[in-house]
Amino acid sequence: MRSAFLFLLALSFASGQKPATSSAISPDARKEILAFELNMQRADHLISALPLMSKFFMSQSPEILATWGKMTVAKKIANLEKSPQAMANLKPYGLTAKEYIVGVPALRMAMWRAEGVPEGPKVFASPANLAFAKANLAQLKPKWEAVDGVPQPKK
Repeated sequence: MRSAFLFLLALSFASGQKPATSSAISPDARKEILAFELNMQRADHLISALPLMSKFFMSQSPEILATWGKMTVAKKIANLEKSPQAMANLKPYGLTAKEYIVGVPALRMAMWRAEGVPEGPKVFASPANLAFAKANLAQLKPKWEAVDGVPQPKK
C-alpha cells in the first residue's frame, strides 16, 4: 500500500489502487509515459526504489504533497532533483528523477494493461511497453506486490 500512496499523491498520474478512479493525466505526462522505454533492468530498478521513495514522500508535509499533485511533470522532476534525500534514494538504482517520475507510472500502467485492464484515457501503455509487460508479467507482478505490501502466496 505504500507505493499506492506514493503513486496517488506523489506522482499524480494514476491511483495505485484502482485505475478507474485515477486523476486526469496531462497531455505532456501522457507523451512522456508513452515515450518511456521499459526493460527488465529499468523495471527492477524502479520497483526497488519504490520503498525508499515512498518513505521520502510520506515524510513530506501535507502542504507539499497537496502542491505536488498540481505540478507538471517538469516541475516534479525539478523538485526531486533539488532534494538531496530523493536523489540519494535514487542513486543506488541508477535512476534519474525523470526516470522515476515517468517510469513508475509507465511500468504500472503497462502491468495493468498486461493484466487485462482496458486501455483508456487514464490507463495506457506504448505497444513496446505492453509487449514487455506481457512477456515479463510473471516476474514483475510478484516484485511489485512485494514492495506494495501485497501478501505473497506460500510456495
